[in-house]
Amino acid sequence: MASRMAFRPQALPCFSCPSKRRNARSPRVSMASTVGSSSSSAVSNKVETPKKPFSQQDVHSQVTHSLPPQKIEIFKSLEDWAENNILVHLKPVEKCWQPQDFLPDPSSEGFYEEVKELRERSKEIPDDYFVCLVGDMITEEALPTYQTMLNTLDGVRDETGASPTSWAIWTRAWTAEENRHGDLLNKYLYLSGRVDMKQIEKTIQYLIGSGMDPRTENNPYLGFIYTSFQERATFVSHGNTARLAKEHGDLKLAQICGIIASDEKRHETAYTKIVEKLFEIDPNGTVLAFSDMMKKKISMPAHLMYDGRDDNLFGHFSAVAQRLGIYTAKDYADILEFLVTRWKIGDLTGLSGEGNKAQDFVCTLAPRIRRLEERAQARAKQAPAIPFSWIYGREVLL
Repeated sequence: MASRMAFRPQALPCFSCPSKRRNARSPRVSMASTVGSSSSSAVSNKVETPKKPFSQQDVHSQVTHSLPPQKIEIFKSLEDWAENNILVHLKPVEKCWQPQDFLPDPSSEGFYEEVKELRERSKEIPDDYFVCLVGDMITEEALPTYQTMLNTLDGVRDETGASPTSWAIWTRAWTAEENRHGDLLNKYLYLSGRVDMKQIEKTIQYLIGSGMDPRTENNPYLGFIYTSFQERATFVSHGNTARLAKEHGDLKLAQICGIIASDEKRHETAYTKIVEKLFEIDPNGTVLAFSDMMKKKISMPAHLMYDGRDDNLFGHFSAVAQRLGIYTAKDYADILEFLVTRWKIGDLTGLSGEGNKAQDFVCTLAPRIRRLEERAQARAKQAPAIPFSWIYGREVLL
């Protein structure tokens, strides 16, 4: 799950970005040790553990276990179907690409020359692109959070950590395939010499420690709609970073981003197929779930991103991605429209009154998002430049 952007609601209302936030986040999420002052009776330099080292930046009233028990049985009954229709979208390990396929070979006599060539190519790439690539990589590196999220879903979670059910096998193998994405981007960025790896590593640690709040309520209907949207978003984002890398003359980096995008497209196919099956079995319940997720707005997995300095790091990263066209409000609307078409929402019949309202809502939402975005862009003022710790504090236009 790579770059998932969020924007200010008045500018881009399609994204989850609550208007009311607590004051500066750093005291609530700080991992830094506290050192006793010289005037304190405590032993000097004693490290104390903060009472609340991490907490959520965007606070919602959380709902849990919203799926009725009888509907959980649907997923148990789909075990064989998942084995035959979902696990086929996994690739055998021996047929998968690995990060080393795209990086200099450390055992080769030409290793240093290959690294030098990589660094020379990266010099031609502007800072704002690297901000987006770093943000994508950090999002990918928070993979433990995403596996945890999938394992909160009732009826499909991996109950033991090595469960033989089709749902559990999918979650573990999906995680294993996704794990290569962060590894590859991390190593490329390390070798490029263009970014501050320590600040990036701190951001990853903060993000994994903070978790995420997708508001999926342990509900696999909501969870699989969320992942369908996210995998499509990742495919779009990595595809655009590939396109821009090519424009900047780094064909190797374009290949790296492109191969990650192809993985995300395959994963998107699997998740959208699950939701398609739910529409076949329970159209009313599924369209209500789809409407619910879109009313909440899709909160992006890295929305709690923090580097120890910038309390609005994710918003700033998102603004740069919007400006470069890597992931935009238009993409959000396009993904929604794609899913409405993919799942044939407009063709659903026999729905309840609430189901009909949900159907109308999701079918008309994308055009409304586009109109609001056009008006917001027309009102937009010149964006400021701000420093990013990931690139040694150099400033980038938002």
